[in-house]
Amino acid sequence: MKNDLPETWISQYTDALYRWAFHKTSSVEIAEDLVQDTFLAAAEKINNFKGDSSPKTWLFSILNHKIIDYYRKKVRQPLSLGSNSNQTFFHEDGGWQQARKPKEWHEEDSNLLDDAEFRQILEKCLDALPDKWNATVRMKYLTEQSSDTICQELEISPTNLWQIMHRAKLQL
Repeated sequence: MKNDLPETWISQYTDALYRWAFHKTSSVEIAEDLVQDTFLAAAEKINNFKGDSSPKTWLFSILNHKIIDYYRKKVRQPLSLGSNSNQTFFHEDGGWQQARKPKEWHEEDSNLLDDAEFRQILEKCLDALPDKWNATVRMKYLTEQSSDTICQELEISPTNLWQIMHRAKLQL
């Protein structure tokens, strides 16, 4: 079939690949780079494509590996204090730089939720979440309800609860 030829894959699959990469990275530039890298890798490995899966499945597999590689590299980069700073928190051997080492932390009796300004910002952020996510976060963290209760109240599975909480935390 003409549509299954590698020459047509870019026009057929770029949008779907880009949407997935953007969903995983939240960056237009990184998503574009990952999709481009996916097509380059596919072109280099086209002889390995046996047709056991659809071209789309094969391309998504390549893209998922590119996304994993992106995050692996990102994790290995030293944490810096800003884009204009050459200072990092750790020495090359992994030890703390003395000036960057955390100081002793004394927890105070005050609660962050008692701060009116913080509470106002939190409310605004929670209101920006989808309704079910908002309800889940409020029930779990603000009213401290059990996971079982939340699942029962919202009629969701424990797996769905975990997924909603994970996505809500990322969004917040």
